[in-house]
Amino acid sequence: MQKAEVLNALRAIGLVPVLRAENEAQALALASAIAAGGVNVLEVTMTVPGAFRVMRRLAEERPDILIGAGTVLDAETARLCILEGAAFVVSPTLNVKTIEMCHRYGVAVLPGALTPTEIVTAWQAGADVVKIFPASALGGAKYLKSVKAPLPQVEMIPTGGVSLATAAEFLEAGAFALGVGADLVDAKAIVEGHPETITESAGKYLAIVHKFRKAKGAAGA
Repeated sequence: MQKAEVLNALRAIGLVPVLRAENEAQALALASAIAAGGVNVLEVTMTVPGAFRVMRRLAEERPDILIGAGTVLDAETARLCILEGAAFVVSPTLNVKTIEMCHRYGVAVLPGALTPTEIVTAWQAGADVVKIFPASALGGAKYLKSVKAPLPQVEMIPTGGVSLATAAEFLEAGAFALGVGADLVDAKAIVEGHPETITESAGKYLAIVHKFRKAKGAAGA
C-alpha cells in the first residue's frame, strides 16, 4: 500500500489503537478482538515482547489489518519495523533521522511532539502527521484546539487521555485521527477471557467517529 493510501486509511478509520501487551499471544488476541469490532488499524509498540514477530505474523496472517509500529525511537528500529511489514511508524518523540528513514522507504511517519515549537519542527522535518503526546498533560482536547488554531495545516493525532468520554471532543478540536490506548486495548480483558468487551468498545469508538463525520458532512452541505 502506498503512503498516500495508508494516510487516507488512517483518516478514514479515525482510530489508531496503541497495542501494549505482556507477550506475543496476548498481542495477537488483542489485535483479533479489535479487528472484530471493525477497527482495522493497529499500532504495535516496541514495548511488546517479540514485537517484530507480532508485526510479521499480523502482516502475514491478517492482511485486513493495517499494521503500524509504535514507540519507535531511532532510525534503525524504524527500518527493521518496515522490513517486518509496518505500513506506518509512530514515535512518542521527535527524531529527525527516523523521519528520514521512513521517507527513504516511502512509509508514513508520525513522530511525537507536544509544544508548538516541537510540532512545527516535526512538520518541517517531514512528518506526515504529528502525534500530540501526552495530549492529556496540557489540557486534552482544549489544548489540541488551541494549537490547531495557528497551525491548521499540520495534521495531528492526539494520544494520551483519549477515551470514549473524550473522543468526540478531540475530533471536534481538529484531530486527524485518535490514538487510543488502554481504554480500548484492554489486556486485562484478554487475561480474564473476555475479548468481546474489547470488540464492543471498538464498535463504540467507530460509532463516535461515524457520528462526528456525518454531522460534519451535514453541516458542510
